[in-house]
Amino acid sequence: MPRDFPRTRRVGEQLQRELAALIRDEIDDPRIGMVSISGVEVSRDLSHARVFFSTLAISGEEQDPEISRQVLQGAAGFLRRLLGQQLALRHVPQLHFKQDHSLQQGARLSALIDSAVRADRHHDDDSDSDN
Repeated sequence: MPRDFPRTRRVGEQLQRELAALIRDEIDDPRIGMVSISGVEVSRDLSHARVFFSTLAISGEEQDPEISRQVLQGAAGFLRRLLGQQLALRHVPQLHFKQDHSLQQGARLSALIDSAVRADRHHDDDSDSDN
């Protein structure tokens, strides 16, 4: 496991906040949908940043995360320029957008736990009626 360097963590947190605001306010492409920036990992030399995002369903309609990733990657230069104007960094890291699957995995695990609890309750109710 890589060591966590305080400066890279601070820069990552700052990039996360700024990118979330910039994407919300400056990107007008309707293909992007509702995007949430869930985390940013910055390389030790601050030259690259992996930006993790999640897509959110709007009124029950699921957004294709690959299209959102392509739009975000296409806007990476524009976002990087805006970040350079707002942040006090000598060099703004190159942005690499990756889909964050943790929300889907969490929902899947929660559904599995709920079904196991229901099955256990059903099993307990059946054994109580047998006695």
